[in-house]
Amino acid sequence: MTFSGWKRRLAATGAALTALAVLVPGAQAQDKVLNLYSARHYQTDEALYQNFTRATGIRINRVDLDDAGLLARLQTEGRSSPADVILLVDAARLWRAEVDGLFQPVKSKILDERIPAALRGKDDGQGSQWFGLSTRARVIVYDKQRVAKKDVETYEKLADPVNKGLVCTRSGSHPYNLSLFSAMFVHLGAAGTETWLKGVTHNMARAPKGGDTDQIRAVASGECGIAVTNTYYLARLMRSSAPADRSVIERVGVVFPNQADHGTHVNIAGGAVARNAKNVESAVRFLEYLASDEAQGYFANGNNEWPAVRSVKLSNPALEAMGPFKAETVPIAVIGQNQSKVQEILDRVGYR
Repeated sequence: MTFSGWKRRLAATGAALTALAVLVPGAQAQDKVLNLYSARHYQTDEALYQNFTRATGIRINRVDLDDAGLLARLQTEGRSSPADVILLVDAARLWRAEVDGLFQPVKSKILDERIPAALRGKDDGQGSQWFGLSTRARVIVYDKQRVAKKDVETYEKLADPVNKGLVCTRSGSHPYNLSLFSAMFVHLGAAGTETWLKGVTHNMARAPKGGDTDQIRAVASGECGIAVTNTYYLARLMRSSAPADRSVIERVGVVFPNQADHGTHVNIAGGAVARNAKNVESAVRFLEYLASDEAQGYFANGNNEWPAVRSVKLSNPALEAMGPFKAETVPIAVIGQNQSKVQEILDRVGYR
């Protein structure tokens, strides 16, 4: 082929590639990705991810582990971590990751306007380190046939001798319980917390095991008389049409503890941009989406969590039936700082 022939072929090839780019304008957008490390294992969240991708063209790659597993993985991966966004389901774990330098500050007018300051991480002028996206209360459920409501009106009552052989919980070291106990450390002090947890341990109907839903079912079956649970587990059963779930709800009562004093313990689920994120713009955009009315509605109406954005209207009969309550106001940083002390107490009193 002559030199002029090669020039004509190259020109034709370039024209074809240009035409292809015109015909597929979204090709670059489809290459946008977001690497998400999530401790949220809720089926309703799938709609959140799909809607975000449809709206933005940003594809989500997801790693699912529990809070501790995700944080350990981030520590191990270091600067080579592909993670862009971290979603965790415990306030103290968000605080721990912030202290360990696993997040980066985020400056976002949308997030600052929509997420209350009490549900945001530390801001040294560069932006908050993390953002609470939903909340859940830690309540007491009890067997209405065996337990009087007045005997479970506070967390302290879980240690009262009147409740001997009635209490069931999941592991004391589970993040949900550890955060509750760390908040109680503020109210009771070190010695008081140890006395209280020793009393709770003595009142156990059986060794701690299972998850929160297992505790509720154990109360309804008569295996236990009293249990502690996050509200969204209870709300799932309240909204279920299954006969077995309906019978559980008919058998148990629910108490928002300590309404006469410091209020009921509330935990949060939240998100942050990873310290070594490669797709920071997409990561911030994703967090902003999770603070939108649409996403907040999924948290509330799909997964039975209270939305972090106060203006979002509920359309959840279970949450509405639980009614308003007084929430505890212990700072998240304080809860995080107390956890190692509380774990030592749990080990001493044999609360597994």
